[in-house]
Parts: sequence; structure tokens; C-alpha cells
Amino acid sequence: MNKIIYIGKIVNTHGIKGELRIISDFEKKDRVFLPGSKILIGKEKREEVISAYRHHKNFEMVILKGYTNINEVLKYKGELVYVKREELNLASAEYLYEDLIGLDIYENKEKIGKGLNIVYNKSNTLLYVKAKKDFYIPINSFFIKKVDLRNQKLEVEHTKGLII
Repeated sequence: MNKIIYIGKIVNTHGIKGELRIISDFEKKDRVFLPGSKILIGKEKREEVISAYRHHKNFEMVILKGYTNINEVLKYKGELVYVKREELNLASAEYLYEDLIGLDIYENKEKIGKGLNIVYNKSNTLLYVKAKKDFYIPINSFFIKKVDLRNQKLEVEHTKGLII
């Protein structure tokens, strides 16, 4: 499991007071985008602390502690944003979508494929499965029965109609 998790990209600034506009598909935004939370920015993974947050349209809007002017944050425009996994405080049964990549997929105790990638679309988040015939599984409780990260297994059900 990755210790550094990608959560989005800084696409622009907003206003003149140093607010940053972040686009993010991260599934646990409510644990990251909070005042006092630490994020990592850019290739150097520079640690910054969020001092203010709001959601606006499709963006996560943050102000970083110690920055009060647009000129101070312009250096972050276009940079990727990460968080340390430990900052998420995940319970033992919780997982991130990216944890499903590489897991062997089983249905009725029969191996049917391997998780290769996560695909985000407007209505569902999907796991791309490499199998005899590749297919996508929506990541929800109807299809995902059990995630066993320790044994690298994902138990699913109702996938017969999903194979393309």
C-alpha cells in the first residue's frame, strides 16, 4: 500500500488572497480538506497546512496557513496534491479505491481476474478487471462483497452481466 496518496491537482488560484482551486476525485475528501489538515504539494511533496476550506462548484478551495496573497501561492499552480496515508486515520476494515488495484478477484471462490485500474466517470467509480474477457465492476456494496488486503483478494458478486 502506498504511504503517499494522490488526492488532486491545483488547477488555479482564486481571488487575490491566496486561495487555491483543487480538482479532486478522491473518495475521502471529508478527511483531507479540513482546517488543520496537512497536505503535500508537488514533486518535492512540500508539506502545507490547510487554514480554510470550502467547496465551490466542482472544486475544493483551500487557503494554506501562512499565505495571504495570490503572489505567494502562484508557485503551486499546476502542482499535484498528496496526503500521507496515516493522516486519513483509516479503520482496519476501511480501504481506498487505489488499494483494489492488483488484487485477485474472486466470485463464488473462483478466480475471475485481477484489478488493474480505477476509472472515474460521472455516475460511478469503476474497477477495471483484467480477465479472459475484461470488464468493469462498479465500486459499491452491490458488487463488492469483501476486501481482503492482507491476502490480496477481492470477493465480488453479480458480475455475470458486466463482462464485455
